[in-house]
Amino acid sequence: MKNINNINKLFNFRRSYKTYSDEKMIEVIIGVILIMLMRICDVTLGTMRTIFIVQGKKYLAGLAGFGEVLIWVFAIRFVIQELDNIFNLFGYAAGFGLGNIIGITLEQKIGMGYIQFNIISMHHTDLIVDTLRKSKYGVTILPGEGGRGGVSIIVLITARKFQRDVINLIESIDKNAFITVQHSLPYRGFIHASRK
Repeated sequence: MKNINNINKLFNFRRSYKTYSDEKMIEVIIGVILIMLMRICDVTLGTMRTIFIVQGKKYLAGLAGFGEVLIWVFAIRFVIQELDNIFNLFGYAAGFGLGNIIGITLEQKIGMGYIQFNIISMHHTDLIVDTLRKSKYGVTILPGEGGRGGVSIIVLITARKFQRDVINLIESIDKNAFITVQHSLPYRGFIHASRK
């Protein structure tokens, strides 16, 4: 019965806008910030957990999942205990949105895993290959057939943290080169990454 009363309070917006004393207002603000911070942490961990799963890192995924759910339980507990405070719901939603942004940004900064480049340059293939090899990247050239005839496809697999460096090298030679980048999950063999 108590839960039904709490749910009824949630939808009674007039009660949500009641006036607060200064002490109560500080308590409400701290609660909202705490909920938002917990959601930022658990959603960021959830984003990282998903990336670990995709990359086959099961132990890291399990550890991230443990932290994610533990923090989420604390956050949702706080929200449910204070269902008559609509500001907590906004803190919960804001934390979710910010957690996604921070999680993706963090993953991009860390640059875990490997990526595969496929590069096609109409006139500068040899120069791109030489430059990449001089920069200690392993490069493979495959023959291809385009709409206008034969092309060479440059294939490069490297650690994701070098993505921006490789793109800068390619674009310094041929700004019109066709470049695709995709996630790569090495199965067997040697990954010739940059040895800087």
